Amino acid sequence: MTRRIWDISQPLRPGLPVWPGDTAFRQTSTWQMGEGSPVNVSALTLSTHAGTHADAPLHYADDAPDIASVELVPYLGECLLIDARGAGALILPEHLPDLAAAERVLFRTFDTFPHDAWVDETTAIAPETINLLAAQGTRLVGLDGPSIDPQTSKTMDAHLAVLRHDIRVLEGLMLDAVPPGRYELIALPMAIAGGDAAPVRAVLRELA
Repeated sequence: MTRRIWDISQPLRPGLPVWPGDTAFRQTSTWQMGEGSPVNVSALTLSTHAGTHADAPLHYADDAPDIASVELVPYLGECLLIDARGAGALILPEHLPDLAAAERVLFRTFDTFPHDAWVDETTAIAPETINLLAAQGTRLVGLDGPSIDPQTSKTMDAHLAVLRHDIRVLEGLMLDAVPPGRYELIALPMAIAGGDAAPVRAVLRELA
């Protein structure tokens, strides 16, 4: 029996909404078939945080590992998808269901994922929620929003909490089509040496 797969990654494309002031996605053709080349080849310009991506600990601490150095195990395995729509500005501990054996926890916060426009006010994760997840054995957290902290945050409390607990982070997931529940997560980041983050092709698969 084939297990159903949901692609929860944003397509990287021109016009992709990015964090205000960050690098816009650009794809430029370098070789083209029909112009003396037997193949098509293009060059990319993009932020390490473009679209669906994994933050490296280096993103929030200069002496922390880059994305090419992190262990891959947290990005592979059973996860719990939680519908956190209606949580407001922050996902608080009281918004969490039973998290027994939830090593990977993803949060849906958008009614409809904003494919074509940047949204300034999104739902982030409270640091006390990160602390509770860590105490229960969570190794990775992810959400559909662009950051686990509010866009206006200068203290980066949620990011510092995941750094303290050595939890991996996925941001910019597309979760509209996936019902809440337990799945297999496959979301390997590109191995960018010195990278503070990396694009991810993230999928959820039905459990066997």
